[in-house]
Amino acid sequence: MHKAYYSLFIASLLLMYPFLTNGQYSSADSSINTIMNTNKVMGMSVAVVKNNKVVYTQSFGLKNQENQVRLSNADIFRIASISKSFSATAIMQLVEKGLISLDDDMSKLVGFIIRNPKYPETPITLKMVLSHRSSINDSQGYFSLDAINPTKNPNWAKCYNNYAPDSGFQYCNLNYNMAGTIIEKISGERFDLYIQKHILQPLELYGGYCVDSLDKQKFVTIYEYHTDSAKFIASPNAYAPRSEEIANYTMGYSTPIFSPTGGMKISATDLAKYMLMHSNKGKTNGKRVISKRSARKMQTMLSEKEEYGLALSTSNKLINGITLTGHTGSAYGLNSAMFFEPKKKYGFVVIINGSEQKYIDGFNAVIKKTVNSLYENIVLK
Repeated sequence: MHKAYYSLFIASLLLMYPFLTNGQYSSADSSINTIMNTNKVMGMSVAVVKNNKVVYTQSFGLKNQENQVRLSNADIFRIASISKSFSATAIMQLVEKGLISLDDDMSKLVGFIIRNPKYPETPITLKMVLSHRSSINDSQGYFSLDAINPTKNPNWAKCYNNYAPDSGFQYCNLNYNMAGTIIEKISGERFDLYIQKHILQPLELYGGYCVDSLDKQKFVTIYEYHTDSAKFIASPNAYAPRSEEIANYTMGYSTPIFSPTGGMKISATDLAKYMLMHSNKGKTNGKRVISKRSARKMQTMLSEKEEYGLALSTSNKLINGITLTGHTGSAYGLNSAMFFEPKKKYGFVVIINGSEQKYIDGFNAVIKKTVNSLYENIVLK
């Protein structure tokens, strides 16, 4: 067979039968194909770390339903709330440089009053914000700091809960959009460019928060599953470029445009390489991104009931009885998970661009089934 035709033949086989690229783990491919065929799922990319290395990467299903484009390992997703860990990592870099402290008053850092009006004498600190113990909520929205700015929103007081700061937990996206603003104010660099320069580039990862800075051909279309019609409907807002808003950007205030709370776009494979950095206490492949002390702080649970630290949580319910550290994400129909076992040096990344929203033990059912399959067919083998 002519060499060129032979190459095309092999490429077409790999596209049709992705398990050929991972013969060692064909049982994992087979199991995930079964999960895909027995659940309502559009597409899924996975990556597995074992013995402190990425040993398995695979993609299943469709990247784009309308054009019947298959998903590949090089494609990138908006990963939703796993993005928070990038923001917290950046904050810890600034803490290490002595530029800010986790105990700093948010009012000083953000530039306007951040106080629960029911507890006006109690400072809300950066640590409270990063651990979702700030008593702040998303009731007024979180796509602009105007929501909580007393000079912009007459209903700003509704952003605060009835309990005192640091006395309770409520997951809050506004917390992390404010954290992104602080990164800009302290570093003098635009949020998306800071993350690119200080986290992604050192780890040689492709991704980012700015849609216009990325190859749009790599974007995985995200779909919401509608149970009433049993159809997947595309969510174009997942990759809204917001180019006009960026053109009129105000440093240190417009930051939520990039969604520090959920806007990172990256592939499952590169997210697994990033996960290795956290699993190894801030360092991977000879590149230290944060100190061991900072990594430990991020992984230390400050809210025991919710098992949440600084943009990283723990759970023994993803794989029942085994405690893993990481984060989940969900937005626009997408579900994602990044969890690792730091002592035994294994971990999982699973990203789904659309599925029926069924849950088991608090996790998207497809993600839980997939992680357990990867554990049994790769980690235990």
